[in-house]
Amino acid sequence: MKELNSMFEKHVEAGLYPGVEWKITFNEEIYHGTTGYMNIDTQESLQDNSIYRIWSMTKPIIAIAMMQLVEEKLIKLDDPINNFIPEFSNLKVLKNPTSSINELIDLKNMPTIKDLFMHTAGFSYNFLADPVGKAYDLIKLFTSSNTTLEEEINLLSKIPLLFQPSTNWRYSVSMDVMGRIIEIVTKKKLQSILQEKIFNQIGMNETGFFVPEDKIKRIMNSYEFNPNDKKLINYVMDSQKIGNYAYPYNKEKTYARGGHGLFSTTFDYSLFAQMLLTGKTTAGKVILKPSTIKEMTKNHLNSSFFPLEILSVGTIKNEDYVNDLDPYGWGLGFRVLIDLNKANNIGSHGEFGWAGAASTYFLVDPKKDLTAVLMTQVLNGDPVIKNDFVKTIYNNLDLVFE
Repeated sequence: MKELNSMFEKHVEAGLYPGVEWKITFNEEIYHGTTGYMNIDTQESLQDNSIYRIWSMTKPIIAIAMMQLVEEKLIKLDDPINNFIPEFSNLKVLKNPTSSINELIDLKNMPTIKDLFMHTAGFSYNFLADPVGKAYDLIKLFTSSNTTLEEEINLLSKIPLLFQPSTNWRYSVSMDVMGRIIEIVTKKKLQSILQEKIFNQIGMNETGFFVPEDKIKRIMNSYEFNPNDKKLINYVMDSQKIGNYAYPYNKEKTYARGGHGLFSTTFDYSLFAQMLLTGKTTAGKVILKPSTIKEMTKNHLNSSFFPLEILSVGTIKNEDYVNDLDPYGWGLGFRVLIDLNKANNIGSHGEFGWAGAASTYFLVDPKKDLTAVLMTQVLNGDPVIKNDFVKTIYNNLDLVFE
């Protein structure tokens, strides 16, 4: 599709992105492309086997692993989390979301597995503008490359919740808690269970928390977008920013996370996205029942939770502010398109997917038998690239495979 090529080339030429790779599947046809560089300084071209930190696109994979356990009747959606992690039994809640971290009240109901899926458990994130997120930052939650998931979740259990479970929505570390519960129930490390039940089955041969020595040179360099001068800078660690999360590639025995941490390729993640259309791999292996996929990818929130919104520290809601989540509801691990008018009538009702902090993105549209994956590595990237990606696909869908 010439329109898609031209659009990405303009973003790269404008210096907004170093390079971009994408893959689309539509009615059993495939469209793939790359443009730009893996590394701006060396001018090394992006390759079709480049490896990316996929950040929060780890979360949907964790969601699938958990629903496999639900199908196996090892876990129920309404199970309270302290059934698996007793350290959460003494949780408290902020008196209100703007209270001091020391103004606490008793928990009315323990968060459930479904609350973890839905981001309604009451957890927060280090980079969000609330007292709980700031408390996470003070204890340096998830900022170490050397801690186990168990150690991080034990730290988390000492911090109160932002709100009573199931009463509000807050994008959060809940999928990290889910990852730890998967480890406890299966009695295996997260990498092992994902490898066994998902990666090996789907053929995601280059996805994991660890990158072998001979593949390290294929990892795309990470950048950060400076909104002041609209230029890319090398990725910098800093407090209270989304980029302060440790993301090593060489901690095979210790490192795993439920909310970020995986490396993958465009081809691997496309296989995962295609599986989400039916619950089956391209070779016909069943990962989840079709009924389970449908349950996961429908909206589970009522109108009192809307609009969904992620307000990072430093967000200014001026005339240029756009809430990208406004058209969406939330399923069991995915954002789900529920309001086409707010999406400018681009997409399909029920289209679902998610994104990563370094501007990675994917969508699945069962009505059109469509999947799309976008890979790059720019933290705080200009979100227009995702919008242009989706708009260009849908506006030219019949021309994609000419």
